[in-house]
Amino acid sequence: MPATYVYDAVRTPFGRAGGALSGVRPDDLAAVAMKAVVERTGLDPARIDDVIFGDANQAGEDNRNVARFGALLAGFPTTVPGVTVNRLCGSSMEAVIQGSRAIEAGDADVILAGGVESMSRAPFVVEKSPKPWPATGNQTMWNTSIGWRMTNKALPKEWTISNGESAEKLASIYGISREEQDAFALRTHERAAQAWGDGVFDGEITQVPGTELARDEGIRADTTLEKLAGLRALFAADGTVTAGNSSSINDGAAAILLGAEGAVDAEPLARITGRAAFGNDPDVFGVAPVEAANRALARAGRTWADVDIMELNEAFASQSLACLKLWTELDPEKANVHGGAIAIGHPLGASGARVIGRAAHELARRGSGVAVAALCIGVGQGLAVVLER
Repeated sequence: MPATYVYDAVRTPFGRAGGALSGVRPDDLAAVAMKAVVERTGLDPARIDDVIFGDANQAGEDNRNVARFGALLAGFPTTVPGVTVNRLCGSSMEAVIQGSRAIEAGDADVILAGGVESMSRAPFVVEKSPKPWPATGNQTMWNTSIGWRMTNKALPKEWTISNGESAEKLASIYGISREEQDAFALRTHERAAQAWGDGVFDGEITQVPGTELARDEGIRADTTLEKLAGLRALFAADGTVTAGNSSSINDGAAAILLGAEGAVDAEPLARITGRAAFGNDPDVFGVAPVEAANRALARAGRTWADVDIMELNEAFASQSLACLKLWTELDPEKANVHGGAIAIGHPLGASGARVIGRAAHELARRGSGVAVAALCIGVGQGLAVVLER
């Protein structure tokens, strides 16, 4: 069975809601990342067997298969197919997992995987009446940027609490204080700002023409514990989860070029050696990555003692700290050494590819090692991928 290699990984800087990237369509964002990762390796795009791209929303300009439209806008030949996958926050990690399976099954030699999200441009939608011309009644308008909408009433009510309420629940279950969450958030801002300043991200960033950003817009290098402590809790009167210790609403895209050994004329960054998905109750979705990562490591024939770096998507500080507490054999200092989503941002469909790409580039920077990339997913799921170099 052939192995899957990560030959390159790029992403756009992540913009804040209503920020620098808010004027860019999601299919155009996707095209920027797709085109860049191919051009950087010198690959003839006609050799791509499939484009697999994640996208969590798909309610606006990203409807009708954004993977295919992104590939066309990138200038790829029409012979290159594309498919869009949706596992909410894990969509682009799912794309990488599906791409690696295709390569290892012998169905493909080269796959372009990744994801995109424009949460700024996610539309408002209105439910369609079952009657063609309703005479009476009002329709509800829903904001599709994030969160539950048009929920099925057959689901248990406790399962449909907001993600923020779930983050509060995890803080209570695992005894995570407001002070711990704010300290975690401060550290991720400091690390991300330092990484940009030191040029750590330079080799994995592609700019969106006309909207060049010096760094991810969500990074607050000047924040302090005092500033974070002054923010109000958002999801409970006596709560601990704030805008400062949570990820934000963002726009961005990320792309990863996958291939079998020797399929691309470039030195690989890393090899994918394990992957796993796991599900748990939706109201505690944030700790699902724990078992996903444990299973991915087991499938790779590794243990936590072998792991050099961990890239965990930071949906919330409480959720991230809960995972780190449950991974009892992992040194927390190995996690997100150059910051995470609380600072960098969390454009839903792009985040999985970001953490995989970051892990692959970090392994290449170090020259060798074992990395785990993982993230939680709304409605109670987690994904994880193991990479080695």
